[in-house]
Amino acid sequence: MTNSTSKTTVQLSRFTKYGLAIASIAATASLGFAVLAQTPAPAAAPKSSSQSSTTATKKPATAGAATHAPTYDRALLHPALLKDKAPDTYVVKFVTTRGDFTITVNRAWAPLGADRFYNLVKHHFYDNAVVFRAVPNFVTQFGISSYPAVSTAWKKTEIKDDPVIQSNKKGAIVFATAGPNTRTTQVFINLKDNAFLDKTGFAPFGTVDGDGMKVVEMFYDQYGDNAGIDQDQIEKTGKPYLDKGFPKLDVIKSATIISPVPAATPSAKPKPATTAKPASSTPKPSSTPNQ
Repeated sequence: MTNSTSKTTVQLSRFTKYGLAIASIAATASLGFAVLAQTPAPAAAPKSSSQSSTTATKKPATAGAATHAPTYDRALLHPALLKDKAPDTYVVKFVTTRGDFTITVNRAWAPLGADRFYNLVKHHFYDNAVVFRAVPNFVTQFGISSYPAVSTAWKKTEIKDDPVIQSNKKGAIVFATAGPNTRTTQVFINLKDNAFLDKTGFAPFGTVDGDGMKVVEMFYDQYGDNAGIDQDQIEKTGKPYLDKGFPKLDVIKSATIISPVPAATPSAKPKPATTAKPASSTPKPSSTPNQ
């Protein structure tokens, strides 16, 4: 994808969850908003492990090797089972490489979006996720799992759109889309008032609290939309792809519901261990009459 050099105004198109990418920026200062298009061209894929070996004997893995073992909640592999209704309001704490912030979700603003976000956060979908897109004075975006198996499981889990009843103001969190009724897991946070998005179906379901935007605004944004970050590669390869090609991107260490604290998922109670009864020193009477 290349930026347009034309001085004519480019018409605003739909965000996509595969980029929310900006095709061009209107030169007229009075318009002042980014034009959105499809995902930028993919970056070069990392070399396969077979290319890196030149000896017949494989070296043992070192203790510090980044293997990214699947440490996710296994419930995430079964999206159809994660259908909890969210509380009317709930608070999510984000711990990131830039600091901590909280988001308050209001279910009345966008019930379907709030429920989907609640189930994702409850099962730690966003833990270890990379903030792969940050466009200054526009939006910052995340929501592709660092684990390919999880990305695959959520690939076809679209939810219907909510009516837009809140404006896309600075700090509002919104699901990204690839068109009508295509919300899955990717979200973006508005870095400024983007009211023009209200007419294109983006329904905010919460907002960053207090001074939290100071953290959000610090997410690394110098790679730009033309850096070649390939969202398909993130889904297929996971975090190692970004670690190798875009190591300065920030990471969400954890995202946790802190109020009200969700009830733990009930699990089957273990059966009590049975212990053999000690043998009685007194012999039991025979059940048959004496001969």
